[in-house]
Amino acid sequence: MKENRQKIKLLKLIELLRQETDELHPLSTNEICTRLSAMGISCERRTLAKDISLLNTQGFEVMWCRIGKEKGYYIEDRSFSVPEIKILIDAVQAANFITEKKSAELIDKILALGGSHQADILKSNRVCFNTRKHSNETIYYSVGYFEDAIQQKSKVLFRYFDLNEHAEKVYRREGHRYVVEPVALVFHEDNYYVVAYSAKHDSTANYRVDRMDSVEILHESVSQKALALRDEVYGYTERVFKMYGGLPVGIVIEFDDKLIGVVYDKFGEKTKIIRTHEHKCVATIEVQISPTFWGWLFQFGKQMRILSPIKLIEEYATMVKELVGNSANSIE
Repeated sequence: MKENRQKIKLLKLIELLRQETDELHPLSTNEICTRLSAMGISCERRTLAKDISLLNTQGFEVMWCRIGKEKGYYIEDRSFSVPEIKILIDAVQAANFITEKKSAELIDKILALGGSHQADILKSNRVCFNTRKHSNETIYYSVGYFEDAIQQKSKVLFRYFDLNEHAEKVYRREGHRYVVEPVALVFHEDNYYVVAYSAKHDSTANYRVDRMDSVEILHESVSQKALALRDEVYGYTERVFKMYGGLPVGIVIEFDDKLIGVVYDKFGEKTKIIRTHEHKCVATIEVQISPTFWGWLFQFGKQMRILSPIKLIEEYATMVKELVGNSANSIE
C-alpha cells in the first residue's frame, strides 16, 4: 500500500500546489513534506527539489521564493482568474433553470478552479441575488440527453408539463409522451429551450427543458429535414427568440389561469397565486414601474389587469386612453 501511495506522489504534489498556493501564499519545503506525509506519502527535503524540477520539465511552471531560510513553492498561473470565476458563478446564479441545489454544487466546482485562497475571496464577496430558481432537478440530465441525441442524430421522447396555481405539474396530452427530432439547444432569457422538428406536422416548435421529465433517446434517426434545419438554426433563433428601472412597488394583478406559467416565469415559482374563479387567478407581486413593465403588461390585453393600488390603476387607464386616442387619430 505504501508503495502505491508513492506512485501518486507527483499527482498529489501538483494537486496540493494548485489548490493551496499562489504568489501570496507559497508553501515551504517543510510544510509540503508534512502535508504529503499526512497523506501517507514519504517526502524528504532533498527529493522535493527533484520532484519540483521534474514537474517544471513537464510544463507545470512551479515557482519558488524564500520563506525565511528555506524555499517556498507556488503555482502562479491559473486557468481562471478571480474575475473570470466570479463571472461564471454569477452566470450560474442568474440562470433560472438551474435549481438551487444544482447551483450550489456547480458553484463549488467552479470555485475549485481557482484554488482555495481565491475560493475564500470569492465566498466572502458572494451575493446571492436570484430567488426565482426553478425546481426541476432533472434538467441537468435532460440537457445531457438532448446534447447526446443531437450528436447521435436521434429522436427524443419526453413528457411535457405546465404548472398550476400550486406550482404542481399538469402534464399536457394527459401525460402522453412527445416524440421530437431535436435540432438545437438554445439558452434564452435564463431558460434552456429545445428547438425541435416534427415530421408529422412538418413544422418546428420550442420546448422548455425545465418543463420536461422522463426524457429518453430513441434508436430512431432524425429526418433529413431536421438535419437541414441545423444549418438554419441561427437565423431561426434570431426570429423566434427576440420575443425594469423605477422603484419597487407591491401590486395585485388578476389574470387568466392560462397565464399562470407566464407569471411564474416573470416573478418566480415561489409567487403566491390564488384561484378566485374557474378561469381567474390573483397574485401579489413586487415590480419596478417602468415602460418595460407596462410593455409586459399590455401584451396580455384583457387577460390581465391591475387590482391595486388605485394610483397604478388610474395610471394604467390613462395610458390605455392615450393609446386608443393615438390609434383613432392615426386612423383619421
